[in-house]
Amino acid sequence: MHCLLDTEEMAEADRGAIAGGVPGIALMEAAGAACADAAVDLMAQTPGGRRVLVACGPGNNGGDGFVAARLLAERGYAVTLAFLGDAARLAGDAAIAAARWTGALVPLEQADPAASGDRAYDVVVDALFGAGLTRDVSGVPAAFLERLAASGLPVVAVDVPSGLDGNTGRVRGTACPAAITVTFARRKPGHLLQPGRALCGRLRLVDIGIPDAVIESLAPNTFANEEPLWRAAFPHPGIDAHKYSRGHALVLSGPADATGAARLVARGALRIGAGAVTIGSPTDALAVNAAQLTAIMLRPCDDADDLAGLLEDPRITALALGPGLGRERARALVEAAAGAAHARTRALVLDADALTAFAGEHAALARLLAGVERVVATPHAGEFAKLLSDCPEAREAPSKLAAARAGAAALGIVLVDKGPDTVIAAPDGRAAINTTGTPYLATAGSGDVLAGFCAGLLAQSMPVFEAACAAVNLHGRAGARVGPGLIAEDLPEALPGVLGEVLDPASG
Repeated sequence: MHCLLDTEEMAEADRGAIAGGVPGIALMEAAGAACADAAVDLMAQTPGGRRVLVACGPGNNGGDGFVAARLLAERGYAVTLAFLGDAARLAGDAAIAAARWTGALVPLEQADPAASGDRAYDVVVDALFGAGLTRDVSGVPAAFLERLAASGLPVVAVDVPSGLDGNTGRVRGTACPAAITVTFARRKPGHLLQPGRALCGRLRLVDIGIPDAVIESLAPNTFANEEPLWRAAFPHPGIDAHKYSRGHALVLSGPADATGAARLVARGALRIGAGAVTIGSPTDALAVNAAQLTAIMLRPCDDADDLAGLLEDPRITALALGPGLGRERARALVEAAAGAAHARTRALVLDADALTAFAGEHAALARLLAGVERVVATPHAGEFAKLLSDCPEAREAPSKLAAARAGAAALGIVLVDKGPDTVIAAPDGRAAINTTGTPYLATAGSGDVLAGFCAGLLAQSMPVFEAACAAVNLHGRAGARVGPGLIAEDLPEALPGVLGEVLDPASG
Protein backbone atom coordinates (compact mmCIF):
# COMPACT_ATOMS: atom_id res chain seq x y z
CA MET A 1 0.00 0.00 0.00
CA HIS A 2 3.02 2.30 -0.14
CA CYS A 3 2.62 3.20 -3.81
CA LEU A 4 0.94 6.53 -4.56
CA LEU A 5 -1.48 7.20 -7.40
CA ASP A 6 -1.80 10.53 -9.14
CA THR A 7 -5.28 11.64 -10.11
CA GLU A 8 -5.05 10.22 -13.63
CA GLU A 9 -3.91 6.85 -12.31
CA MET A 10 -6.68 6.87 -9.70
CA ALA A 11 -9.29 7.51 -12.38
CA GLU A 12 -7.84 4.65 -14.42
CA ALA A 13 -7.98 2.38 -11.36
CA ASP A 14 -11.67 3.25 -10.92
CA ARG A 15 -12.34 2.45 -14.57
CA GLY A 16 -10.38 -0.79 -14.36
CA ALA A 17 -12.29 -1.96 -11.30
CA ILE A 18 -15.63 -1.19 -12.93
CA ALA A 19 -14.58 -2.90 -16.17
CA GLY A 20 -13.64 -5.92 -14.08
CA GLY A 21 -17.13 -6.20 -12.63
CA VAL A 22 -17.13 -3.97 -9.53
CA PRO A 23 -20.17 -1.64 -9.78
CA GLY A 24 -19.24 2.02 -9.57
CA ILE A 25 -22.03 2.66 -7.07
CA ALA A 26 -20.52 -0.07 -4.83
CA LEU A 27 -17.23 1.84 -4.79
CA MET A 28 -19.11 5.03 -3.93
CA GLU A 29 -21.11 3.36 -1.16
CA ALA A 30 -17.92 2.02 0.42
CA ALA A 31 -16.26 5.43 0.20
CA GLY A 32 -19.24 7.21 1.71
CA ALA A 33 -19.49 4.67 4.54
CA ALA A 34 -15.86 5.28 5.48
CA CYS A 35 -16.47 9.04 5.56
CA ALA A 36 -19.54 8.56 7.74
CA ASP A 37 -17.48 6.46 10.15
CA ALA A 38 -14.86 9.22 10.36
CA ALA A 39 -17.57 11.79 11.15
CA VAL A 40 -18.92 9.54 13.92
CA ASP A 41 -15.42 9.21 15.37
CA LEU A 42 -15.03 12.98 15.48
CA MET A 43 -18.43 13.48 17.07
CA ALA A 44 -17.53 10.96 19.75
CA GLN A 45 -14.94 13.50 20.91
CA THR A 46 -17.70 16.10 21.48
CA PRO A 47 -20.09 15.30 24.35
CA GLY A 48 -23.58 15.07 22.88
CA GLY A 49 -22.33 15.60 19.34
CA ARG A 50 -25.15 14.78 16.90
CA ARG A 51 -25.26 17.55 14.28
CA VAL A 52 -23.56 17.09 10.93
CA LEU A 53 -23.26 19.38 7.93
CA VAL A 54 -22.39 17.56 4.70
CA ALA A 55 -21.28 19.85 1.87
CA CYS A 56 -21.56 18.12 -1.53
CA GLY A 57 -20.21 19.19 -4.90
CA PRO A 58 -21.47 18.26 -8.37
CA GLY A 59 -19.10 15.35 -9.07
CA ASN A 60 -18.29 11.92 -7.70
CA ASN A 61 -16.79 13.49 -4.58
CA GLY A 62 -20.23 14.92 -3.91
CA GLY A 63 -21.70 11.46 -4.55
CA ASP A 64 -19.54 10.11 -1.71
CA GLY A 65 -20.96 12.90 0.43
CA PHE A 66 -24.55 11.97 -0.40
CA VAL A 67 -23.84 8.40 0.73
CA ALA A 68 -22.23 9.62 3.98
CA ALA A 69 -25.20 11.91 4.66
CA ARG A 70 -27.72 9.10 4.15
CA LEU A 71 -25.85 6.65 6.35
CA LEU A 72 -25.41 9.20 9.12
CA ALA A 73 -29.13 10.03 9.03
CA GLU A 74 -29.96 6.32 9.18
CA ARG A 75 -27.83 6.09 12.32
CA GLY A 76 -29.85 8.82 13.98
CA TYR A 77 -27.65 11.86 13.50
CA ALA A 78 -29.11 15.25 12.60
CA VAL A 79 -27.84 15.83 9.07
CA THR A 80 -28.00 18.96 6.94
CA LEU A 81 -26.94 18.47 3.31
CA ALA A 82 -25.71 21.55 1.47
CA PHE A 83 -25.31 21.20 -2.29
CA LEU A 84 -23.35 23.22 -4.81
CA GLY A 85 -25.14 23.58 -8.14
CA ASP A 86 -28.21 21.92 -9.60
CA ALA A 87 -28.87 18.38 -8.36
CA ALA A 88 -30.91 17.65 -11.48
CA ARG A 89 -27.70 17.83 -13.51
CA LEU A 90 -25.96 15.04 -11.58
CA ALA A 91 -25.06 12.00 -13.67
CA GLY A 92 -23.82 8.45 -13.25
CA ASP A 93 -23.14 7.05 -9.81
CA ALA A 94 -23.40 10.48 -8.17
CA ALA A 95 -26.99 10.75 -9.45
CA ILE A 96 -27.79 7.31 -8.00
CA ALA A 97 -26.32 8.31 -4.63
CA ALA A 98 -28.25 11.59 -4.64
CA ALA A 99 -31.52 9.77 -5.44
CA ARG A 100 -31.02 7.60 -2.37
CA TRP A 101 -30.92 10.70 -0.15
CA THR A 102 -34.48 11.46 0.96
CA GLY A 103 -33.78 14.58 2.99
CA ALA A 104 -33.79 18.23 1.98
CA LEU A 105 -31.07 20.01 0.03
CA VAL A 106 -29.82 23.41 1.18
CA PRO A 107 -28.03 25.61 -1.37
CA LEU A 108 -24.38 25.85 -0.40
CA GLU A 109 -24.53 29.65 -0.29
CA GLN A 110 -27.13 29.41 2.48
CA ALA A 111 -25.13 27.01 4.62
CA ASP A 112 -23.29 28.75 7.44
CA PRO A 113 -21.11 26.41 9.52
CA ALA A 114 -21.26 28.76 12.51
CA ALA A 115 -24.31 31.01 12.22
CA SER A 116 -23.83 34.27 14.14
CA GLY A 117 -20.69 32.81 15.70
CA ASP A 118 -22.58 30.00 17.45
CA ARG A 119 -21.67 26.36 17.01
CA ALA A 120 -24.36 25.24 14.59
CA TYR A 121 -22.83 21.80 13.90
CA ASP A 122 -20.55 19.34 15.63
CA VAL A 123 -18.73 18.16 12.50
CA VAL A 124 -18.65 19.05 8.81
CA VAL A 125 -18.08 16.58 5.96
CA ASP A 126 -16.32 18.35 3.10
CA ALA A 127 -17.31 16.57 -0.12
CA LEU A 128 -17.18 19.53 -2.48
CA PHE A 129 -14.17 18.79 -4.70
CA GLY A 130 -11.86 15.79 -4.98
CA ALA A 131 -8.17 15.33 -5.74
CA GLY A 132 -8.61 15.96 -9.47
CA LEU A 133 -9.55 19.64 -9.14
CA THR A 134 -8.31 21.43 -12.27
CA ARG A 135 -9.02 25.09 -11.49
CA ASP A 136 -8.88 27.49 -8.56
CA VAL A 137 -11.82 27.50 -6.16
CA SER A 138 -13.68 30.82 -6.27
CA GLY A 139 -17.11 32.32 -5.73
CA VAL A 140 -19.65 30.47 -3.57
CA PRO A 141 -17.53 27.42 -2.68
CA ALA A 142 -14.52 29.61 -1.83
CA ALA A 143 -16.66 31.73 0.48
CA PHE A 144 -18.05 28.60 2.13
CA LEU A 145 -14.59 27.12 2.70
CA GLU A 146 -13.36 30.38 4.19
CA ARG A 147 -16.33 30.47 6.59
CA LEU A 148 -15.71 26.83 7.44
CA ALA A 149 -12.05 27.47 8.23
CA ALA A 150 -12.98 30.44 10.41
CA SER A 151 -15.57 28.40 12.32
CA GLY A 152 -12.97 26.07 13.83
CA LEU A 153 -15.33 23.12 13.40
CA PRO A 154 -13.75 19.66 12.94
CA VAL A 155 -13.83 18.63 9.30
CA VAL A 156 -13.82 15.26 7.57
CA ALA A 157 -12.41 15.75 4.07
CA VAL A 158 -13.51 13.32 1.39
CA ASP A 159 -10.41 12.26 -0.59
CA VAL A 160 -8.68 15.64 -0.07
CA PRO A 161 -9.63 18.93 1.57
CA SER A 162 -11.55 20.78 -1.14
CA GLY A 163 -9.24 23.13 -3.00
CA LEU A 164 -6.18 20.90 -2.60
CA ASP A 165 -4.53 19.64 -5.78
CA GLY A 166 -4.07 15.89 -5.33
CA ASN A 167 -1.02 15.77 -7.60
CA THR A 168 0.97 18.72 -6.29
CA GLY A 169 -0.18 19.31 -2.72
CA ARG A 170 -0.78 22.96 -3.60
CA VAL A 171 -3.88 24.97 -2.75
CA ARG A 172 -6.04 25.97 -5.70
CA GLY A 173 -7.51 29.27 -4.51
CA THR A 174 -8.47 28.32 -0.96
CA ALA A 175 -8.81 25.22 1.21
CA CYS A 176 -10.00 24.41 4.70
CA PRO A 177 -7.82 22.25 6.97
CA ALA A 178 -9.28 18.88 7.89
CA ALA A 179 -9.14 16.97 11.15
CA ILE A 180 -9.41 13.70 9.20
CA THR A 181 -8.97 13.10 5.48
CA VAL A 182 -10.42 9.84 4.14
CA THR A 183 -8.89 8.64 0.89
CA PHE A 184 -9.44 5.51 -1.12
CA ALA A 185 -7.40 2.62 -2.54
CA ARG A 186 -4.06 4.47 -2.41
CA ARG A 187 -2.76 7.80 -1.18
CA LYS A 188 -2.13 10.64 -3.62
CA PRO A 189 1.07 12.71 -3.86
CA GLY A 190 -0.82 15.76 -2.60
CA HIS A 191 -1.49 14.00 0.69
CA LEU A 192 2.25 13.95 1.43
CA LEU A 193 3.54 17.09 -0.30
CA GLN A 194 3.32 20.37 1.57
CA PRO A 195 1.13 22.26 2.23
CA GLY A 196 -1.31 19.44 1.49
CA ARG A 197 0.26 17.23 4.12
CA ALA A 198 -0.48 19.76 6.85
CA LEU A 199 -4.00 20.46 5.57
CA CYS A 200 -5.05 16.79 5.55
CA GLY A 201 -4.82 16.25 9.29
CA ARG A 202 -4.99 12.53 10.13
CA LEU A 203 -5.04 10.53 6.92
CA ARG A 204 -7.20 7.41 6.63
CA LEU A 205 -6.55 5.08 3.73
CA VAL A 206 -9.60 2.91 3.01
CA ASP A 207 -10.01 -0.17 0.82
CA ILE A 208 -13.24 0.37 -1.13
CA GLY A 209 -12.99 -2.71 -3.33
CA ILE A 210 -10.56 -1.78 -6.11
CA PRO A 211 -8.53 -4.99 -6.67
CA ASP A 212 -4.80 -4.77 -6.05
CA ALA A 213 -4.24 -6.37 -9.46
CA VAL A 214 -5.88 -3.38 -11.13
CA ILE A 215 -3.53 -0.99 -9.36
CA GLU A 216 -0.49 -3.16 -10.05
CA SER A 217 -1.37 -3.15 -13.76
CA LEU A 218 -0.83 0.61 -13.77
CA ALA A 219 2.82 0.10 -12.73
CA PRO A 220 2.91 3.18 -10.49
CA ASN A 221 6.39 4.59 -9.88
CA THR A 222 5.64 7.04 -7.07
CA PHE A 223 5.83 5.81 -3.49
CA ALA A 224 5.49 6.80 0.12
CA ASN A 225 8.96 6.41 1.60
CA GLU A 226 8.16 3.65 4.07
CA GLU A 227 10.01 0.49 5.08
CA PRO A 228 8.47 -1.87 2.47
CA LEU A 229 10.16 0.23 -0.22
CA TRP A 230 13.68 -0.55 0.97
CA ARG A 231 13.71 -3.05 3.84
CA ALA A 232 14.54 -6.09 1.69
CA ALA A 233 17.61 -4.30 0.31
CA PHE A 234 18.91 -3.11 3.68
CA PRO A 235 22.39 -4.54 4.35
CA HIS A 236 22.92 -7.04 7.18
CA PRO A 237 26.42 -8.34 7.96
CA GLY A 238 27.00 -12.04 7.61
CA ILE A 239 28.57 -14.19 10.29
CA ASP A 240 31.93 -13.97 8.49
CA ALA A 241 31.87 -10.17 8.15
CA HIS A 242 34.90 -7.98 8.82
CA LYS A 243 35.15 -4.20 8.81
CA TYR A 244 36.14 -3.84 5.17
CA SER A 245 33.54 -6.32 3.95
CA ARG A 246 30.98 -3.94 5.49
CA GLY A 247 32.27 -1.08 3.36
CA HIS A 248 34.69 1.80 3.83
CA ALA A 249 33.44 5.38 3.54
CA LEU A 250 35.76 8.31 2.94
CA VAL A 251 34.53 11.76 4.00
CA LEU A 252 36.32 14.98 3.01
CA SER A 253 36.80 17.70 5.62
CA GLY A 254 36.95 21.44 5.33
CA PRO A 255 39.78 23.59 6.72
CA ALA A 256 40.53 24.03 10.43
CA ASP A 257 37.64 26.46 10.96
CA ALA A 258 35.09 24.22 9.14
CA THR A 259 35.65 20.65 10.28
CA GLY A 260 32.46 19.87 12.20
CA ALA A 261 30.33 19.04 9.18
CA ALA A 262 32.69 16.28 8.01
CA ARG A 263 32.71 14.70 11.46
CA LEU A 264 28.89 14.66 11.47
CA VAL A 265 28.89 13.00 8.05
CA ALA A 266 31.46 10.46 9.19
CA ARG A 267 29.64 9.65 12.42
CA GLY A 268 26.42 9.12 10.49
CA ALA A 269 28.13 6.75 8.04
CA LEU A 270 29.67 4.76 10.88
CA ARG A 271 26.44 4.46 12.88
CA ILE A 272 24.39 3.21 9.94
CA GLY A 273 26.74 0.32 9.40
CA ALA A 274 29.82 1.18 7.36
CA GLY A 275 32.58 -1.04 8.68
CA ALA A 276 35.25 1.65 8.39
CA VAL A 277 35.12 5.42 7.97
CA THR A 278 38.03 7.73 7.21
CA ILE A 279 38.10 11.52 7.15
CA GLY A 280 40.36 13.06 4.51
CA SER A 281 41.50 16.29 6.16
CA PRO A 282 43.52 19.32 5.07
CA THR A 283 46.87 19.38 6.81
CA ASP A 284 45.97 22.49 8.80
CA ALA A 285 42.93 20.69 10.22
CA LEU A 286 44.51 17.35 11.11
CA ALA A 287 45.05 18.26 14.76
CA VAL A 288 41.53 19.67 15.12
CA ASN A 289 39.97 16.54 13.67
CA ALA A 290 42.29 14.14 15.51
CA ALA A 291 41.33 15.65 18.85
CA GLN A 292 37.69 14.66 18.31
CA LEU A 293 37.90 11.30 16.53
CA THR A 294 38.09 7.79 17.96
CA ALA A 295 36.71 4.98 15.79
CA ILE A 296 36.92 7.20 12.70
CA MET A 297 40.29 7.17 10.94
CA LEU A 298 42.13 10.24 9.62
CA ARG A 299 44.29 10.84 6.55
CA PRO A 300 45.74 14.06 5.07
CA CYS A 301 44.01 15.38 1.95
CA ASP A 302 44.78 18.91 0.80
CA ASP A 303 43.87 18.85 -2.88
CA ALA A 304 42.65 16.82 -5.83
CA ASP A 305 45.98 15.02 -6.22
CA ASP A 306 45.85 13.90 -2.60
CA LEU A 307 42.29 12.67 -3.09
CA ALA A 308 43.29 10.73 -6.17
CA GLY A 309 45.99 9.06 -4.10
CA LEU A 310 43.57 8.13 -1.32
CA LEU A 311 41.17 6.67 -3.85
CA GLU A 312 43.80 4.27 -5.06
CA ASP A 313 42.74 2.18 -2.07
CA PRO A 314 40.16 -0.22 -3.55
CA ARG A 315 38.68 -0.83 -0.11
CA ILE A 316 37.07 2.63 -0.18
CA THR A 317 33.56 1.95 -1.45
CA ALA A 318 31.88 5.34 -0.94
CA LEU A 319 32.98 8.95 -0.87
CA ALA A 320 31.04 11.85 0.66
CA LEU A 321 32.07 15.41 -0.02
CA GLY A 322 30.79 18.96 0.04
CA PRO A 323 30.00 20.14 3.57
CA GLY A 324 32.51 22.75 4.72
CA LEU A 325 34.80 22.42 1.69
CA GLY A 326 34.33 25.83 0.11
CA ARG A 327 33.09 26.10 -3.46
CA GLU A 328 36.40 26.42 -5.31
CA ARG A 329 38.02 23.51 -3.51
CA ALA A 330 34.83 21.47 -3.76
CA ARG A 331 34.69 21.76 -7.53
CA ALA A 332 38.20 20.44 -8.01
CA LEU A 333 37.54 17.60 -5.58
CA VAL A 334 34.29 16.65 -7.30
CA GLU A 335 36.13 16.44 -10.60
CA ALA A 336 38.74 14.14 -9.07
CA ALA A 337 36.14 12.09 -7.24
CA ALA A 338 33.99 11.61 -10.31
CA GLY A 339 36.89 10.25 -12.31
CA ALA A 340 37.94 7.89 -9.57
CA ALA A 341 34.39 6.78 -8.93
CA HIS A 342 33.95 5.91 -12.59
CA ALA A 343 37.14 3.86 -12.61
CA ARG A 344 36.29 1.97 -9.43
CA THR A 345 32.45 2.11 -9.61
CA ARG A 346 32.67 3.78 -6.21
CA ALA A 347 29.56 5.48 -4.79
CA LEU A 348 29.47 9.25 -4.38
CA VAL A 349 27.41 11.44 -2.06
CA LEU A 350 27.39 15.13 -3.00
CA ASP A 351 26.09 17.83 -0.66
CA ALA A 352 26.43 21.52 0.12
CA ASP A 353 29.48 23.10 -1.59
CA ALA A 354 29.86 20.13 -3.94
CA LEU A 355 26.53 21.21 -5.44
CA THR A 356 26.64 25.00 -5.20
CA ALA A 357 30.06 24.90 -6.86
CA PHE A 358 28.07 24.04 -10.00
CA ALA A 359 25.36 26.66 -9.53
CA GLY A 360 23.72 27.35 -12.88
CA GLU A 361 25.91 24.70 -14.51
CA HIS A 362 24.00 21.51 -13.91
CA ALA A 363 24.96 20.20 -17.34
CA ALA A 364 28.65 20.45 -16.43
CA LEU A 365 28.06 18.38 -13.32
CA ALA A 366 25.99 15.89 -15.31
CA ARG A 367 28.85 15.46 -17.78
CA LEU A 368 31.30 14.79 -14.93
CA LEU A 369 29.01 12.19 -13.44
CA ALA A 370 28.08 10.49 -16.71
CA GLY A 371 28.72 6.78 -16.39
CA VAL A 372 29.09 6.91 -12.60
CA GLU A 373 26.33 4.53 -11.61
CA ARG A 374 25.91 5.22 -7.89
CA VAL A 375 25.55 8.90 -7.04
CA VAL A 376 23.27 10.61 -4.52
CA ALA A 377 22.97 14.38 -4.15
CA THR A 378 21.25 15.83 -1.09
CA PRO A 379 20.42 19.51 -1.66
CA HIS A 380 18.16 21.62 0.50
CA ALA A 381 15.74 23.95 -1.28
CA GLY A 382 18.26 26.76 -1.75
CA GLU A 383 20.98 24.48 -3.09
CA PHE A 384 18.48 22.76 -5.38
CA ALA A 385 17.39 26.13 -6.82
CA LYS A 386 20.98 27.26 -7.40
CA LEU A 387 22.20 24.04 -8.96
CA LEU A 388 19.23 23.72 -11.33
CA SER A 389 18.60 27.40 -12.03
CA ASP A 390 19.48 26.73 -15.68
CA CYS A 391 17.15 23.70 -15.96
CA PRO A 392 13.68 24.97 -16.91
CA GLU A 393 12.09 21.54 -16.47
CA ALA A 394 13.04 21.61 -12.78
CA ARG A 395 12.71 25.37 -12.25
CA GLU A 396 9.20 25.57 -13.72
CA ALA A 397 7.86 22.21 -12.51
CA PRO A 398 4.33 22.29 -11.06
CA SER A 399 5.30 20.50 -7.84
CA LYS A 400 8.24 19.50 -5.70
CA LEU A 401 7.75 15.93 -6.88
CA ALA A 402 7.94 16.95 -10.54
CA ALA A 403 10.92 19.21 -9.88
CA ALA A 404 12.88 16.45 -8.15
CA ARG A 405 12.13 14.05 -11.00
CA ALA A 406 13.25 16.62 -13.56
CA GLY A 407 16.43 17.33 -11.62
CA ALA A 408 17.29 13.66 -11.26
CA ALA A 409 16.75 13.09 -14.97
CA ALA A 410 18.82 16.14 -15.94
CA LEU A 411 21.73 15.14 -13.69
CA GLY A 412 21.43 11.39 -14.22
CA ILE A 413 21.67 10.70 -10.47
CA VAL A 414 19.47 10.03 -7.45
CA LEU A 415 18.39 13.37 -6.03
CA VAL A 416 17.21 13.96 -2.46
CA ASP A 417 15.28 17.24 -2.43
CA LYS A 418 15.24 17.91 1.31
CA GLY A 419 12.57 19.58 3.43
CA PRO A 420 9.50 18.72 5.52
CA ASP A 421 8.28 16.73 2.50
CA THR A 422 11.60 15.37 1.25
CA VAL A 423 11.39 13.83 -2.21
CA ILE A 424 13.83 11.15 -3.37
CA ALA A 425 13.92 10.83 -7.18
CA ALA A 426 15.84 8.50 -9.50
CA PRO A 427 16.71 9.22 -13.13
CA ASP A 428 14.54 6.28 -14.24
CA GLY A 429 11.43 8.09 -13.00
CA ARG A 430 10.95 6.39 -9.64
CA ALA A 431 10.25 8.79 -6.80
CA ALA A 432 9.33 8.59 -3.14
CA ILE A 433 7.92 11.19 -0.75
CA ASN A 434 9.11 10.83 2.82
CA THR A 435 6.64 10.26 5.63
CA THR A 436 8.88 10.56 8.71
CA GLY A 437 10.46 13.47 10.51
CA THR A 438 9.92 16.34 12.91
CA PRO A 439 10.31 20.13 12.73
CA TYR A 440 13.16 19.74 15.23
CA LEU A 441 15.30 18.45 12.36
CA ALA A 442 15.53 22.06 11.21
CA THR A 443 18.86 22.55 12.95
CA ALA A 444 22.45 23.06 11.83
CA GLY A 445 24.22 19.86 10.85
CA SER A 446 21.11 17.73 10.43
CA GLY A 447 21.66 17.51 6.67
CA ASP A 448 25.29 16.53 7.17
CA VAL A 449 24.20 13.50 9.19
CA LEU A 450 21.77 12.57 6.40
CA ALA A 451 24.62 12.68 3.89
CA GLY A 452 26.52 10.34 6.21
CA PHE A 453 23.60 7.93 6.42
CA CYS A 454 23.52 7.84 2.61
CA ALA A 455 27.27 7.28 2.38
CA GLY A 456 27.23 4.53 4.99
CA LEU A 457 24.52 2.56 3.21
CA LEU A 458 26.10 3.04 -0.21
CA ALA A 459 29.45 1.90 1.22
CA GLN A 460 27.71 -1.38 2.06
CA SER A 461 26.61 -1.75 -1.60
CA MET A 462 22.93 -1.06 -0.98
CA PRO A 463 21.18 -0.14 -4.27
CA VAL A 464 21.35 3.59 -4.73
CA PHE A 465 17.65 4.58 -4.81
CA GLU A 466 16.79 2.28 -1.92
CA ALA A 467 19.81 3.52 0.05
CA ALA A 468 18.73 7.13 -0.32
CA CYS A 469 15.16 6.27 0.66
CA ALA A 470 16.29 4.30 3.73
CA ALA A 471 18.65 7.06 4.82
CA VAL A 472 15.94 9.71 4.62
CA ASN A 473 13.34 7.58 6.38
CA LEU A 474 15.67 6.58 9.22
CA HIS A 475 16.96 10.14 9.58
CA GLY A 476 13.37 11.32 10.09
CA ARG A 477 12.69 8.54 12.58
CA ALA A 478 15.83 9.36 14.55
CA GLY A 479 14.80 13.01 14.69
CA ALA A 480 11.32 12.15 15.92
CA ARG A 481 12.81 9.82 18.53
CA VAL A 482 14.89 12.65 20.00
CA GLY A 483 12.27 15.38 19.58
CA PRO A 484 12.53 18.70 21.46
CA GLY A 485 16.08 19.76 22.19
CA LEU A 486 17.47 17.84 19.21
CA ILE A 487 20.90 18.80 17.91
CA ALA A 488 22.59 17.15 14.95
CA GLU A 489 24.97 15.16 17.15
CA ASP A 490 21.96 13.34 18.63
CA LEU A 491 20.92 11.75 15.34
CA PRO A 492 23.64 9.09 14.95
CA GLU A 493 23.24 8.16 18.61
CA ALA A 494 19.47 7.72 18.24
CA LEU A 495 19.88 5.50 15.20
CA PRO A 496 20.56 2.11 16.89
CA GLY A 497 17.24 2.29 18.72
CA VAL A 498 15.45 3.23 15.52
CA LEU A 499 17.05 0.37 13.61
CA GLY A 500 15.97 -2.04 16.32
CA GLU A 501 12.37 -0.90 15.92
CA VAL A 502 12.26 -0.87 12.13
CA LEU A 503 14.29 -3.87 11.03
CA ASP A 504 13.43 -7.49 11.65
CA PRO A 505 16.15 -8.83 13.97
CA ALA A 506 15.72 -12.31 12.47
CA SER A 507 16.92 -10.99 9.10
CA GLY A 508 20.31 -9.96 10.46
